[in-house]
Amino acid sequence: MNSTLGLGLLLAGLLAVKGFPQHHLSPNSHVAVNQAQAWKGRRAAQELARRNTDFGFQLFKKLAAKSPGRNIFFSPLSISTAFSMLSLGAQGSTLDEIKQAFNFFELPDKDRHEGFHYLIQRLNQGDQDIKLNLSNVLFIEERLQIQRKFLANVKNLYNADPVPTDFRNLEAAQKQINDYVSRKTHGNVNNLIKNIDPGTVMLLVNSIFFLGRWQHEFDPKVTKEEDFMLDGNKPLKVPMMFRGGMSKVGHDDQHSCTVLEMPYKGNITAIFILPDKDKLERVEEAMVADVLDSWKKIVTRRVVDVSVPRFSITGTYNLKDILSHLGISKIFEENGDLTRISPHRSLKVGEVFHKAKLKMDEKGTEAAAGTAAETLPMEKPVEVKLNRTFLMIIQEENTDSMLFLAKIANPNG
Repeated sequence: MNSTLGLGLLLAGLLAVKGFPQHHLSPNSHVAVNQAQAWKGRRAAQELARRNTDFGFQLFKKLAAKSPGRNIFFSPLSISTAFSMLSLGAQGSTLDEIKQAFNFFELPDKDRHEGFHYLIQRLNQGDQDIKLNLSNVLFIEERLQIQRKFLANVKNLYNADPVPTDFRNLEAAQKQINDYVSRKTHGNVNNLIKNIDPGTVMLLVNSIFFLGRWQHEFDPKVTKEEDFMLDGNKPLKVPMMFRGGMSKVGHDDQHSCTVLEMPYKGNITAIFILPDKDKLERVEEAMVADVLDSWKKIVTRRVVDVSVPRFSITGTYNLKDILSHLGISKIFEENGDLTRISPHRSLKVGEVFHKAKLKMDEKGTEAAAGTAAETLPMEKPVEVKLNRTFLMIIQEENTDSMLFLAKIANPNG
């Protein structure tokens, strides 16, 4: 009987991991080694970021084609992190499919894992204004013999802790996993796992969580009900937030859209893409890493009157079918090669779960007191009104990593 390895992925925010592995060196040598590792890690993370952006756009297009006119929200980084970690246990054509789908080819395995390690460490440096947390955990059948090398690698590179789990009691295992996810996301993502297939011997869960405040907050006193145009030009009343101030904005004439950047406190930025009327499909088709680079180059600091809906949306996906369309199939089959996890068992991935939640309000993603005034130049404001379907990217600025990607077609969900 073939055992099933179940892989769960979820999101509700951002990332976390511990420092680089320790070495027995003198203090000065230790600092030099860590600086060199950090430099290499950052270079690898920047290369990963570009590849991850292209993967995110590919997955977005598959989701948009499957559910036109629907909200989309997911974390490309969360998904690619989990599959890169899983690749530590894969070999042969099973490993090749993962590398192909996630654009990992031509990037040495060592650099890739060091890049993810750097990203996880970097993104976990939160403060009072921004909280980022990424956690990886392996729920492993108590009787399953896992390769020590695999466990050491996922711990050292991805900070993934193995948790002994009795999968013979599926109800108790499901509660254990869901309680863990709820705790890691501060109660924002609950009941990620609806059921566990009999025969499951390991389940990987990647949770990502983000709480942040806008660098310049909206005044809730001026939020008012306005029309948001749904597909088919149907109006929907939504609470529309408003803020006037300095922002980076520009128009892409080639791809027919307005691009607006609004920073959170810290080094996280929200990028809003508003397609011109009837140009949504054109913008979606154009989404690749090079286009995102061009959008960041065309924006300039201007006085902008911004209107954006207040909303809360959730994206829940079983990605198995969609990932198969991106070329990943063997890992879901009995003939897949995951022998670097356990050489004595035939393993396969059962399901791929991803759940994401996004809330946007006047303060950012978490209510907080205090506002700040800013001095503005005397110029006519550019008006950007997000009152029809728009796209949103949340990006970490130091590495240009795409943390989240969203399509808001209905602010009421």
